[in-house]
Amino acid sequence: MPVRHRRLPAAVLTLTAAGLAVGLSGAPAAAHGSMQNPLSRVEGCYLEGAEHPKSAACQAAVAAGGTAALYDWMSLRIGDAAGRHRELIPDGKLCSAGSDTYRGLDLPRADWPATNLTSGADFTFRYRATAPHKGTFQLFITNPGYSPTKPLTWADLEPQPFLTVTDPQLADGSYVLPGKVPAGRTGRQLIYAIWQRSDSPEAFYSCSDVVFDGSGTNPGTGTGGSPAPTGATTPTGATTPTTTGGHDHPTAPTTGAPTPATAAVPAAVPAAAGTPAAAPTTPTAPTPAVPTPTGTAGTTGTPGTAGTAPATTAAAPDQLAQTGSDRSLGILASVGSAFLLAGATVAVLYRQRRRRAHAR
Repeated sequence: MPVRHRRLPAAVLTLTAAGLAVGLSGAPAAAHGSMQNPLSRVEGCYLEGAEHPKSAACQAAVAAGGTAALYDWMSLRIGDAAGRHRELIPDGKLCSAGSDTYRGLDLPRADWPATNLTSGADFTFRYRATAPHKGTFQLFITNPGYSPTKPLTWADLEPQPFLTVTDPQLADGSYVLPGKVPAGRTGRQLIYAIWQRSDSPEAFYSCSDVVFDGSGTNPGTGTGGSPAPTGATTPTGATTPTTTGGHDHPTAPTTGAPTPATAAVPAAVPAAAGTPAAAPTTPTAPTPAVPTPTGTAGTTGTPGTAGTAPATTAAAPDQLAQTGSDRSLGILASVGSAFLLAGATVAVLYRQRRRRAHAR
């Protein structure tokens, strides 16, 4: 009797598709960083509260572009920039890097929250890192004729950066960029930061509003006057936000999820509904192992304090902000692989069962 080919059960296809989705979603890094001191527009608005920011400028940014840009404050980037910043980013869209998602940051306003700076003074600039990369930072300042009520153009920036740093030190979750504030500045100005990776064509951008008349604010109380890193992980995986300069990092809309460093992995692959019962010798999908950190972490939520690194971890957990930690990507990829293997195993067993049934 000829064997008729039947379609695989929907449960098998669903399980396999789920594995593909989980595996692929863990492939790209989703977070990298933004200027921390002086505080960038995008992170500053996020710290005010993405859903209900306090300042009029941030409220207008949300009204113009929504909240997605604020939750993705660390991902204002161009993937294939390769140094072609002026070519790829049009005038009037420097603060959004030409991305429609971040269009609210381009609003020309004279009331963006600003950081106090002293003209001509030594200053330690800090760039918050949620994923480390080798590369070069360039900081530009607007020229004396800059008007904050007009769209920002490339001509509004000084032609050369006032500070260039390649592969700076990463400390307390931020790149440290020691330098000097340009002299002869007064009133409201803007600092435009470009971080061009050297291991990729990807580049990141940010706009930081600054004032030289004392009408601004200090963005935080961490080391060097910058916001202290938040989300330092305790041995149990709990996080403690640190309040900085009247701001703290609010949680994303969905709460209760484990931190990336300790994300839970299912003890076993969930059984697919409607699949045939497995024989005693049915192979089971391997469960990805989750590394358990050892050692003692330092005090969480303390400005400028780095805890003792876990013995099994390559870098201290407070070296990077929790958002966008690369460790979660490996876990997602492992879970995706487990789903794929489980789907393939169920498919093979189903076909074997069908053949035995036809053989009878």
